[in-house]
Amino acid sequence: MSGKRVKARKPTTAEIKELLLREPRQTLAVAESLTCGHVQAQVGAISGASDFFLGGVTAYSLEQKVKLLGVNRPAAKKVNCVSVRVAEEMACGACGLFGADWAIATTGYAEPSLADGVREPFAWWAIAGRGEGGWAVAVRHGRVACPGAKRGEAQARVAAAVIGALVAYLRERAGRG
Repeated sequence: MSGKRVKARKPTTAEIKELLLREPRQTLAVAESLTCGHVQAQVGAISGASDFFLGGVTAYSLEQKVKLLGVNRPAAKKVNCVSVRVAEEMACGACGLFGADWAIATTGYAEPSLADGVREPFAWWAIAGRGEGGWAVAVRHGRVACPGAKRGEAQARVAAAVIGALVAYLRERAGRG
């Protein structure tokens, strides 16, 4: 190497397809709350998405997060379904629900909620993958702050953040970090 800096490539949604369809081929599922379908729409807009995208679920209520994704009811209830643990459980649940190799999940507040002490929109996201014995395990998580964002803008920022994190993680695994 000549000491030249190599600029990191910005993650692109279309790169998900390339990374997941490398041998061995892998699949993806999505679990959303705050983003309410934004992530699924972006993944579904990729030409050939049906080759790797198994589907997604938007679960806004505690009841649906528990029923569909296996989120721990008492723990989620304590935090109004917004925590890193809830995001990780949602991602793991989506892996199981769809039988996917990978899943991404989002949960948070798309706008302030004074009743919950939330002054600015924010979200937690998580990535889960199938581990030993087929059990899903959370492999990454993060928090996205959206100060001053309107509802739709917060949803778009969080969707972009989790997709970017997925691409970066898959690049790392492929040795292309």
